Amino acid sequence: MALIRWQPFAEMETLRQQMDQLFDEISQKTYNPSALWKPAIELKDTADKLILQVQLPGINPDDLDINVTREAVSIQGEYRSSEQSEDKGVYHSEFRYGQFKRVVPLPIAIQNDQVTANFDHGILTLTLPKVTEAVNRVVKVKLNGENSSNPPLQSDSQG
Repeated sequence: MALIRWQPFAEMETLRQQMDQLFDEISQKTYNPSALWKPAIELKDTADKLILQVQLPGINPDDLDINVTREAVSIQGEYRSSEQSEDKGVYHSEFRYGQFKRVVPLPIAIQNDQVTANFDHGILTLTLPKVTEAVNRVVKVKLNGENSSNPPLQSDSQG
């Protein structure tokens, strides 16, 4: 049976490091409110466009700032509490108020000057048309090189 020596100071040092890491994570979330909450998204790819949907219940569309580049979509906004709930009568609230920011990188380039937006029942829908080079085009491939500008592939039959 092997004898393993207990090293209490090494274990206490490990515990101290883990506690420091835990408090660092908590303090980052406390001082960075945008790290606490980000709206949920859904990104769909169709033949000629991307469709980005963002869940923003209770947000006034005037409180949103949407910026679109060819490579990404940035959505900023703010949840504002009603004056009634701030003054009196709230015993418990799990609502999150304050600013948020969400940047969504896009898998392909889009025509950012032709983006359309719709905000309905707390769902923001952005229609992002793809650039013409990125649109999937169907090309018919003929067998045996018929009517093809490229010669048919030949196999190397050296034995």
